[in-house]
Amino acid sequence: MQPQWTFQYRRRSIVTCDTSETQMRIGEVAEAAGTTAKTLRFYEEQGLLPEAERTPSGYRDYTPEAVVRIDFIHRGQAAGLTLAQIKQILDIRDGGEIPCGHVRDLLDARLADIDRQIADLLALRDNVAALRDAAAEPEPETCNADEVCRYL
Repeated sequence: MQPQWTFQYRRRSIVTCDTSETQMRIGEVAEAAGTTAKTLRFYEEQGLLPEAERTPSGYRDYTPEAVVRIDFIHRGQAAGLTLAQIKQILDIRDGGEIPCGHVRDLLDARLADIDRQIADLLALRDNVAALRDAAAEPEPETCNADEVCRYL
């Protein structure tokens, strides 16, 4: 039996790749990672994905580890991290350090942002609810011709 890599993307789909050949073409990696070849090229340009080796005919050849890295990028994006922040984490790991402390700090900042957004949304909701309550029983005869609508 030939060795295989099994990748699970977003805990939904499972793609199995034959690793008897240690390199994967860009389309294979894109399919295994649940993304597109265009995205992989972009990740390479941005330094998120190491530059792939090239075949003599110029095709990109990736190792199966590229799929694991792309999955990490996707998980970082799902947590609301920017690609720049994800690159910082990858750079720390690529430099031989463990990025856990940096990740914790980024997640702390992300939580603070989310809490601010929730507070802003709750305040907005209260404001819109008050406006809606004021407009619950419209009185067109009291509207001023200079106003579009007194409720806003």
